[in-house]
Amino acid sequence: MTKRYDIIVVGGGLAGLPMGLALAQGGFEVAVIDRLDPAAATDAAFDGRASAIAFACSRMLDALDVMPRLAGQTQPINDIMVTDGRVSEGASPFFLHFDHREIGDEPLGEMVENRHMRIAQLAAAEVADGLDLIAPAEIVSTDIDDKGTTVTLADGRVLSARLCIAADGRQSRLRQQLGIRTLAWDYNQAGIVCMVEHEAPHKGVAQEYFLSGGPFAILPITGNRSSLVWTERTKTAKAIMALNDADFTDELRARFGDYLGVVAPVGPRWSYPLAFHIAYEFIRPGFAMVGDAAHGIHPIAGQGLNLGLRDVAALAEVLTETRRLGLDFGSLDTLERYQRWRRFDTVALAGVTDGLNRLFSNDLAPVRLARDIGLGVVGKLGPARRLFMRHAGGGVGDLPRLLRGEAV
Repeated sequence: MTKRYDIIVVGGGLAGLPMGLALAQGGFEVAVIDRLDPAAATDAAFDGRASAIAFACSRMLDALDVMPRLAGQTQPINDIMVTDGRVSEGASPFFLHFDHREIGDEPLGEMVENRHMRIAQLAAAEVADGLDLIAPAEIVSTDIDDKGTTVTLADGRVLSARLCIAADGRQSRLRQQLGIRTLAWDYNQAGIVCMVEHEAPHKGVAQEYFLSGGPFAILPITGNRSSLVWTERTKTAKAIMALNDADFTDELRARFGDYLGVVAPVGPRWSYPLAFHIAYEFIRPGFAMVGDAAHGIHPIAGQGLNLGLRDVAALAEVLTETRRLGLDFGSLDTLERYQRWRRFDTVALAGVTDGLNRLFSNDLAPVRLARDIGLGVVGKLGPARRLFMRHAGGGVGDLPRLLRGEAV
């Protein structure tokens, strides 16, 4: 027996589940298929990362009934401090300060641990009408063409739909199956992720400290805790990950400083390779990609998940409006509207994050001097600061309804 849906979403991660929630809210019958057991994906040992949710994406998650389920688990980002420096010398006297009060009452974003985000999304999915989460499930075959999609699961179930959406991550099997090429490179960097506790309160201030190996981000989490995203050259990162706890703590403190008092890592540490990719096409007839399946950027500005959520908001709106008009939501003409809407934003942000990483991840004296002066100058220009904050918050441009906090 084949079970029929309007849309099948492959991948139930931090972009895939919101995609399913948004489509269900728009009246579609949706299946979200994920190979991971939800119990494993929400275990504390699975993923130590935390995400900065920009204020527009926070509105979207509120409209999808996710944010109310995160009560007590989110930390507002009130300020962002950007500094440059060396481990042996400390921070440069030039800095850039973003204060949320310059652009309104909303914080610049919300920090939330990925584990708690998954738990909240799963809870919202359980009660969403029109949404079936099928997990864990292994896909045996996927047949996609301009007439529709048929998915066969390892347990023998067969699902069909007019449209297939890939949200299956950076190594997207569906992207590769359809022969969609990507522009890609490796940064020869790795991100070390861990949680730390500190004596003094962080007051909702996020720090982006640029060192020669890459950015050292200190991101505020609930309580007197911060999430670290510590970027180093791959070889150096491997050596740091191999250190015992005492030596690892010493290396961490040398970079963290003492502005929050004594700091110490808590829990496990993780390391992730850093790379760039962007697909030449986000769509094919009867097929679209969102999130990391379509693009993967450097975490230097914490915008990767937000970029994927903006994909979700745009695609959900295009599909819902098309169906309300009685038109074919799986047609190439429909999907090209989504691709046009998302292409410029994606390429622009990918270029900015790549350029920032290349600019700041070196120790050449002339470059250091130029970027320090640049930080100081931009820090004095109020209009430039406010524009950067609005762009980072996702509040600029032609916004889908979800990013305005409205139902799709």
